[in-house]
Amino acid sequence: MAMIEIKDLHKSYQMGSNSLHVLKGINFSVEAGELVAIMGSSGSGKSTLLNILGMLDEANEGSYVLDGVPIKNLNETKAAQYRNKFLGFIFQSFNLINYKSAAENVALPLYYQRMPRKERQEKAIKYLEQVGLKEWATHLPSELSGGQKQRVAIARAMAAEPKVLLADEPTGALDSKTSYEVMDLIQKINDAGNTILVVTHEPDIADMCKRIVHLKDGVIVEDKKVKQVRAAQYV
Repeated sequence: MAMIEIKDLHKSYQMGSNSLHVLKGINFSVEAGELVAIMGSSGSGKSTLLNILGMLDEANEGSYVLDGVPIKNLNETKAAQYRNKFLGFIFQSFNLINYKSAAENVALPLYYQRMPRKERQEKAIKYLEQVGLKEWATHLPSELSGGQKQRVAIARAMAAEPKVLLADEPTGALDSKTSYEVMDLIQKINDAGNTILVVTHEPDIADMCKRIVHLKDGVIVEDKKVKQVRAAQYV
């Protein structure tokens, strides 16, 4: 069974008296354990698609099934519950809370899952260790480099053990070397069986995935499996 199944997805936005048709019948499925890059220039619809996949927006037409669960007509509470249960998010700008330590940032999704405090702390340290930052657990984001912040963000996304990780330009704010270190980490997480979608406009980052989906003007123009470039060779 596919982890993500999208059929005939359409999305339009009302702009005054005009309607902007952003997604024009997207058909797309992702198996469990895939590492997929979604590419496209600005305005291609990739952010809109990611927002729908992330349950931050809803399509006008078509269906979206995530791990066998139809995602439709969700109120904000239900959408938040589903996001917490199914999805981990990694953002270009890290979205860490500045006054919380690395460990507190990682533990945040677990707080929303109502996990007991001690368990949250243990899990946060476990995931920081996985991304190589255990000894930075008590540091604030302002004391971390860009690459370290993104590692904390990845640990936070992993902490709730989601079905799917959605990474929106995860290397967009990083230099090349740090980008490859982050992609090395993403590849290792994928090697462990996690399903990951990476939105990127950088061809070298896309080549580090196992499949590349190209969007243009709201439609998929190409969807191909690629021989994965391992980031470790550049790290």
